[in-house]
Amino acid sequence: MAQTQNEGIYDVRPLGTGKALTLGLQHMFAMFGATVLVPVITGLSMSATLLFAGLGTLIFHLCTKFKVPAFLGSSFAFLGGYATVVQLGMAGGLTQAQALPYACIGVFCAGLLYFVLAALFAAFGPQKVMKYFPPIVTGPIIIAIGLILSGSAVNNCSQNWWIALVAIVIIIVCNIWGKGMVRIIPILLGVIGSYLVAACFGLCDFSKVHEAAWIGLPVQWENTAISVFNNPDWNLVVAAIIAIIPISIATMMEHIGDMCAISSTTGINYLEDPGLHRTLMGDGLATAIASLFGAPANTTYGENTGVLNITKVYDPRVIRIAAYFAILLSFCPKFSAVIACMPAATIGGVSLILYGMISAVGVRNIVENNVDFKASRNVLVMAIILVLSIGVSYSSAGAITIGSVKLTGLAIAAIVGIILNAVLPGNDYEFGSNSIGDMAVDFEINPSLRKEKKK
Repeated sequence: MAQTQNEGIYDVRPLGTGKALTLGLQHMFAMFGATVLVPVITGLSMSATLLFAGLGTLIFHLCTKFKVPAFLGSSFAFLGGYATVVQLGMAGGLTQAQALPYACIGVFCAGLLYFVLAALFAAFGPQKVMKYFPPIVTGPIIIAIGLILSGSAVNNCSQNWWIALVAIVIIIVCNIWGKGMVRIIPILLGVIGSYLVAACFGLCDFSKVHEAAWIGLPVQWENTAISVFNNPDWNLVVAAIIAIIPISIATMMEHIGDMCAISSTTGINYLEDPGLHRTLMGDGLATAIASLFGAPANTTYGENTGVLNITKVYDPRVIRIAAYFAILLSFCPKFSAVIACMPAATIGGVSLILYGMISAVGVRNIVENNVDFKASRNVLVMAIILVLSIGVSYSSAGAITIGSVKLTGLAIAAIVGIILNAVLPGNDYEFGSNSIGDMAVDFEINPSLRKEKKK
């Protein structure tokens, strides 16, 4: 269906089945590279990821009265959380596969936190609530997420720097000189290009692809968060929750930015109708349900906002077609096996840029919100967050143990940063006063789309 806007009301006209399917495929293509990269990096199920990207999108549309043209894909922001919990689990004698469901429990609780923020927004309004989560708190947390992850990217690149370099070069070229869809999907093109080069040089083992079935169930019981409670390690459960929940502070800011960007693109204020509380609930519910079944956290995707800007077709039904395609693809284990054969160096090359971009998003959040570093309170808040988060993470223990619970550097830094910001005088942040700043947190955004989003 095509749409034109007249004072906030859409005039809906038939697109035709062929055009609707084509546009739906285009949206799936846009989200694909980033969405499948998260399970490749973390070890989560590829099939479950695609299934709950599709189902999560449909859940979001249901919660938002089918009004918001947003696609929900895998969130990069939680990569550090998964890695931290896996590290804690393996230190306690678990394998990566056994530790990942514990991380999913933490992500489930992070998803529920969206409901808390949504209720606060509905009760007090975003201006009052956001004073406790200003850019001087969220920015350094985001910077730390990328820097903590950087070591794993370099380790993967070191498996074959030439293959990693192919991915890096393709992503840079597509971002800077690409046009249209090429500019929107640089990660996907970087993955495909590097993967093909590696395959041509015989660096990929495709034996598991031949063994995989064409059709199969996308969810396995042992990969779900629910399976943990057969014989739980309660200390690790608590540690996982504490490690991952602070990350949701950044992802909720990302969500708000994405809603501002989609509103700017379509010309309709979705923060008022259906309301930011509804969009937050939709995102949080999609994340919570996905994590229960062993899929990554979900987030609204900037890539698909870029497609909206190119096509000028804002009908949410086109996004739902993309969701159906993702669900259909999740029932093909052979496809998941092809993705699983991706060389570590390809993952490293993409991750090298991705983790750097995460930290850059944190810097952008500070810069575009005009944070005043002449104020000593801002310098102190940022300094303490960065030193605690990175220092504790790279210490010999990798965490601070209080009783029987391990607190990660990011968790400690987030708690201390929020408290410091609340008690120190001079907190003058006003949400909504800077539209560019409100859109500054977007982990999935391509830098090449920033100008288009600001218009």
